[in-house]
Amino acid sequence: MDYGMIGKIEKSKHYAQERDRFQFDTFSVSFRGNNNDHAVAFDEGQWKCDCEFFQTRNVCSHTMALERLLDNMMPEV
Repeated sequence: MDYGMIGKIEKSKHYAQERDRFQFDTFSVSFRGNNNDHAVAFDEGQWKCDCEFFQTRNVCSHTMALERLLDNMMPEV
């Protein structure tokens, strides 16, 4: 491994420890639920999930799980 790559690896470790450097704007996730797989997305500050529960409540266990997983990394909505 060359010195340039070693420097980049060290820099990435430093960046990863500073969570305030990151803000998620748009992403999508494939979520393996207990009964079915689901498509979950975050776009323009809004969660979306293809499960039936989300369609009536605009929140579900899948979006809440992702909020917990990404705690302190998501913008306030």
